[in-house]
Amino acid sequence: MAVLPIRIMGDPVLHSPASPVTTVDDDIRRLVDDMFDTMDAAPGVGLAAPQVGVDARVFVYSYEDDEGAPWRGVVINPVLWISPLEPGAPDPDAESEGCLSFPGERYPLRRADRALLLGEDLEGRAVRIEVDGWRARILQHEFDHLDGVLYVDRLGDSDGKSAQKIARKRGWGRPGNSWMPGIDDLDA
Repeated sequence: MAVLPIRIMGDPVLHSPASPVTTVDDDIRRLVDDMFDTMDAAPGVGLAAPQVGVDARVFVYSYEDDEGAPWRGVVINPVLWISPLEPGAPDPDAESEGCLSFPGERYPLRRADRALLLGEDLEGRAVRIEVDGWRARILQHEFDHLDGVLYVDRLGDSDGKSAQKIARKRGWGRPGNSWMPGIDDLDA
């Protein structure tokens, strides 16, 4: 198992829909193990294969709620359904999120409060996850990565312009940028 470099906004693999996984083999199992190691080292609550440069519809997630209940897993070839979005502007305190591929920044983003995700696990068993709140946000965020969408792509005008300015200032937005969890000092 290994910690992998995380691609930063601008890398083409982050901006294209990922390809379906056709066979769950030792390469996919090793990738998932490495993704868990990378997510934990970052630290993050989710990580999609495109974020580590792999064109595959797979993501991992790990979250502990306020009561300390762990929630951790992997989903291959997911399909996602979400509840309608509530109208209005996102709450900057309750609805801000960050991204390991846009490290060190957080922006408010309205997400659906409920999500239903179907897919499969590493053993080919059906996965069905029905969640709300923060867990629903995590699934939506990671699923977006599989469709080539970063959360900063969904921001409103003011925050979107701010994110673009930060990306330009840091030299992001072009291929080849990455950071190494546990080595590079970044807050994501």
